[in-house]
Amino acid sequence: MSIEVVTAEAMFNLGLSLSAHLKAGDLILVNGPLGAGKTVLAQGIGKGLGITDITSPTFVISRVHKATLPMIHVDAYRLIDTDNPNLYVDDLDLDIENSVTVIEWGGAESARLNEDRLEITIDRSKDIRQVEIKAIGNRWNGFAL
Repeated sequence: MSIEVVTAEAMFNLGLSLSAHLKAGDLILVNGPLGAGKTVLAQGIGKGLGITDITSPTFVISRVHKATLPMIHVDAYRLIDTDNPNLYVDDLDLDIENSVTVIEWGGAESARLNEDRLEITIDRSKDIRQVEIKAIGNRWNGFAL
């Protein structure tokens, strides 16, 4: 599914729309260049889950936001160039079974955490951002916004 996103508010609202489909155990991988809107999308998802204090976890790598349905927000950017990113993701000890997990810069090391996931790619090479949402696994059969 491909969606054009014109403003930061529209990116936030896309996250808000996604949140209505989420349940514990869901994994969302969000990729795109710096400034693409990954954290704004995560903020919209969080808002839909009742969380308002979401900021980029770039320097702490992960944050757990408590709510009725908790959200784990990970920024794997600093793990990409490590010798063994799989090991570092495992060391985070993420409780993905009981939370919604949103991983910015989530590559193969993150995808292996759940065979059912949403992979979101944000392309900002043009004036209007193009957001590609790929639903993977049985959990997401028939997914539509």
